[in-house]
Amino acid sequence: MATKKSRKKKIKNVSFKVGEFIVYPAHGVGKVTSIDQEVIAGFDIEVYVVAFEQDKMTLRVPTAKAATSGMRALSNDLILKDAFTTLRGRARIKRTMWSRRAQEYEAKINSGDLVLLSEVVRDLHRTDDQPDQSYSERQLYENAIDRMVREVAAIKKATRSAAMEDIIETLTLARQKAAAKAAAKAEAEADNDEDGGEAAA
Repeated sequence: MATKKSRKKKIKNVSFKVGEFIVYPAHGVGKVTSIDQEVIAGFDIEVYVVAFEQDKMTLRVPTAKAATSGMRALSNDLILKDAFTTLRGRARIKRTMWSRRAQEYEAKINSGDLVLLSEVVRDLHRTDDQPDQSYSERQLYENAIDRMVREVAAIKKATRSAAMEDIIETLTLARQKAAAKAAAKAEAEADNDEDGGEAAA
């Protein structure tokens, strides 16, 4: 019972200010432009008016339901650091049907979670020497990186192009390091095979 009470209290205390950037799971980064009173179904309801500039869209979210809708403040520096650490990691592609993986990627994109977004970006990123993506892969990758770029830019108070550059550079360096490591490992294995062959001779 105590848990339910504390959870309710926590949800009730979530509040955003006019001018504040927020993240809404299904739409990404938006800005609270005003807090209005509206009459909905005969009830006087307070709503956050959130503008999503890039999508030219405005959303009205009842203040009492902001937390349960998943609306949140921008990620903090610790989460941002985790997201970039994730980008540097090795791509983890499951050996399941593409339709299943696509659903999982879509769910991560719409979760509103920056670290989950970075997982999609990492897994679907392709370098010039890698095979081309299918149309659906490309669409998911572009959706994920667009969401990530918008939040990184808002957190760092930077331009979107600077945020994009930062993300791509992190991915590229990670791929280069992984390729160099794989090449060194292959070379070491080849040397071992040669040594083994000479010993046997």
